[in-house]
Amino acid sequence: MNFRAGLMLGLACSTIGVASGVFLASRPALLPPAWAEDSAHKDASNAASNSDSNNAETVRMLTLLGTVMDIAHSEYVTPLPNKKLIRNAIDGMISNLDPHSSYMDAQQLKDMQDEMSGQFGGLGLQVQGDAGHVRVVSPIDDTPAARAGIQSGDVITMVDNKSIADLTLDQAVRKMRGKPGTQIILTILRPKTGKVQTITLKREIIHVQIVRSALYGRVGYIRLSEFDDDAEKELHKAYVKLVQSVAKTPGKTLSGLILDLRSDPGGKLDQAIAVSRDFVKDGEIVSIRGRHPEGNQHWDGVGKDITHGLPIIVLTNAGSASASEIVSGALKDHHRGMIMGERTFGKGSVQTIIPIADQGAIRLTTARYYTPSGRSIQGLGITPDIPVLASRDDDTLFTFHEADLAHTITNTDGKLPKEAPRTDLPALAKTVERLPPAKWPSFDPTKPETDFQLQQALHLLNAMAGGADAAHEASLLAHPQVPAQAHEATPTAKNDAAKPGKEHHD
Repeated sequence: MNFRAGLMLGLACSTIGVASGVFLASRPALLPPAWAEDSAHKDASNAASNSDSNNAETVRMLTLLGTVMDIAHSEYVTPLPNKKLIRNAIDGMISNLDPHSSYMDAQQLKDMQDEMSGQFGGLGLQVQGDAGHVRVVSPIDDTPAARAGIQSGDVITMVDNKSIADLTLDQAVRKMRGKPGTQIILTILRPKTGKVQTITLKREIIHVQIVRSALYGRVGYIRLSEFDDDAEKELHKAYVKLVQSVAKTPGKTLSGLILDLRSDPGGKLDQAIAVSRDFVKDGEIVSIRGRHPEGNQHWDGVGKDITHGLPIIVLTNAGSASASEIVSGALKDHHRGMIMGERTFGKGSVQTIIPIADQGAIRLTTARYYTPSGRSIQGLGITPDIPVLASRDDDTLFTFHEADLAHTITNTDGKLPKEAPRTDLPALAKTVERLPPAKWPSFDPTKPETDFQLQQALHLLNAMAGGADAAHEASLLAHPQVPAQAHEATPTAKNDAAKPGKEHHD
């Protein structure tokens, strides 16, 4: 990966955060000689200019920084090395800009590279620092964290029965990492219930399986858990397998596709563009606009649609962030797919990794991104075309979005296009029930019949496809039935090929 040009969209995750570390400078004014001489020259020649005033203020503030450093160095209760003080200053300078900017030392940079490569040690959590807390953005599929039932929005308060309130995000993450096979105790606060629970987990080498797929009758299902370097390649491979699998059934061809981006925290910009290009043939996919107009860019479709026009439903929730929102926004704006589920996270910013010699790198927010309609989703997210909640619980007060983070960057000035309501949705979309029945079973990721959002997507696509069961499928949209039992799904059979809840995994 070319780090200078490496644009990232994912949330600050388990290896990225604020930390204490290394930088060295001296007390007097903290100005390199060349900088000071240049400033003096400008002062002499442009005494009345705004530039001169700004330079003078900069000198005053840097002198203040040096004074504060001197006082802390000489008066703090225990001796402090200058290196620690200056690293703390660097951390505060960058991390207080917004939730996704940070300074990384060489080890943190390596950790980030390992995580983006899709294999690392730990628990399988994507976490975000939030006003001194460590909050879970999403657990990664089939990891210790996911199997333990940790949920998006949970706050980690203690590790091995010791508070992490005074730790930086990076320090807290390092406590959670460890030798594979060793145990760790996490204390979790769940805001929507107010309950605190203690969970014992065993660390593992995390092998991230970013794509999972299944065939439900004639409807293909692809789950994308994050946008790493292989996201589009693996998604394309999964789709080809679905086409091959359905060809062996009585239905022969796919009637629709579900793209599941729930709790997908994002990743690489180029992969978000590549995945979007698999479905959107023409027109703009996304654009980025930063401080310097010459750096603005946009990307278009390349004339292909691997599904050849199949109806697509994209499943989203509050954990769908950044790269997930680029894909959702592209399919929505081009009327290429229907967004079903819940409002997305609302991270509309782009980070650039800028190496600093052998001293690590800065992960810096350098641009906002915009959907094809020209809308910034920063702090707003993508609103579903068909709202469907995962449960009957009212989680509104406890759902975690970008706008809830400290220091989040603002949206643009309001002159940009507003999100227009869809006028192209099928009539059946208006009949979809947004809440599961009162006795709907608790969600179990191993039992798709308990996944209400998935079942509603299947009913809608099956009803749209027509056929003998279309009327029954349409009735289930408005009047969902509690599954008879939450049992393991079985492979697709000839006599139930169109029924949701029966699946064949690839």
